[in-house]
Amino acid sequence: MTTPIIDLAALDRRLNESLDVLRDTYAPDQGSGGGWYHELSRPEPGATATALGLLAFVEAGRPFEHLDEGLAFLARRQSESGDPLRDGGWATKTSLGMPVVEATAWIARFLARARCDLRDDAPDLRRAYHWLLRNQNPDGGWGSLRGSPSRVWLTCLALRALAAINPYDPAVDRGVEWLTSDRTAVRPAWGPTPTAGPTVTHTAFALVTLAEARPALRTERLMAAYDWLGANLDPDDEHIWIETYDVSPHGSASKPVWRLALWHYGLPMALSALLRDPRGPTGPLVARAFRTLVRGEVTGPRWTGYPGSGRSSLWTLWWRLETLIDLSRVPLAATGDVLHWLPDATVVQRAHARELPLAALLPHRRRLQPMTHVRRHWSAVLLTLVGAASLVGVAGGVWGWRDFWLSVILPIMLTAVDESVKRRRSPADPPDPAPAPAPAPAPLDMPNVR
Repeated sequence: MTTPIIDLAALDRRLNESLDVLRDTYAPDQGSGGGWYHELSRPEPGATATALGLLAFVEAGRPFEHLDEGLAFLARRQSESGDPLRDGGWATKTSLGMPVVEATAWIARFLARARCDLRDDAPDLRRAYHWLLRNQNPDGGWGSLRGSPSRVWLTCLALRALAAINPYDPAVDRGVEWLTSDRTAVRPAWGPTPTAGPTVTHTAFALVTLAEARPALRTERLMAAYDWLGANLDPDDEHIWIETYDVSPHGSASKPVWRLALWHYGLPMALSALLRDPRGPTGPLVARAFRTLVRGEVTGPRWTGYPGSGRSSLWTLWWRLETLIDLSRVPLAATGDVLHWLPDATVVQRAHARELPLAALLPHRRRLQPMTHVRRHWSAVLLTLVGAASLVGVAGGVWGWRDFWLSVILPIMLTAVDESVKRRRSPADPPDPAPAPAPAPAPLDMPNVR
């Protein structure tokens, strides 16, 4: 049985390599400042991609030599208008110069996390904050801008930004209410819209958002959502897909003016969500997802490739990078847990299993089951019995060696055919066997944007 593990050396290596990719792809702007475009190979920076690149260094706690230039670029791109629904936001390259949630929420979140609101050369975070408040829909959710239908993804973006700026604003309460109002124990998960079918991506993003906006939330419906995510997540699948929707800046009755497409990367988001489960992360599931996440080279298409093309994408890199940072921050133990400090290892015994002996929590080797072995290798067992009986006959003089060899030819042929069939049915690289059920999860080894 393979013990689920998190290799912190591999985690740190991937984290450093990802930040090196961002350093190598930073591009100066023709005017002033600089940053990134979501296609890393393109030289002209974009506002949202630049905020994401800078946010990666901030969240990782690493210095970046071009922080000042990035702030200057974002400040220059911030909208200034006498229209309160436009002033203070940021546009994407496809939104016809109109500020939208897809850009403004990400940039506002970066500014709040970077704590640069007092810098004179930084964008005006207060104006960005008020842009998000003014563009909240009456139902409590957010679309691309006020009047556009509220969507789960965009509401999560706005709530994460507001939670980083001012989690006590009533707008956060209204957004959380919109996000959770139609959830039930029977229908606990989320899709792109309140009436759409659930997806791993949107459920994970909603859970991450609620953990940030309302960390004390502990309802049965929320626990049911975590259970749904764990049951529907395939840790060997990347869960990559596209969400597209139309935006009508002049109201839902007007003709759509532009279409936005967002690439979703469900596996890293799901891993980040599972780490926030109030009951503690499920070790084997998290470890398998981590193994899928870190395989391959950071400079290869799995880490930076834009799905379906040969282009590199900041989004592909960002979601993995954010999850690695989340993993590096997982606390060793939570309230009620028990720590066993062994000479060469530390075992975390979860609170719900604290009364169990330590030996009951450790993985055990499977006991040999003779009947199962006989059923699986019946032909080999038959050949052994026939051979033994024939040898007894030779030793007793009942028949000679020629009769002995003739008596074992048929069993040998049957054995060869049986083993050949088994090889054809078995995959070349069989997956690791599922871990044996235990009272507690196995511990983790831990100390379109345009």
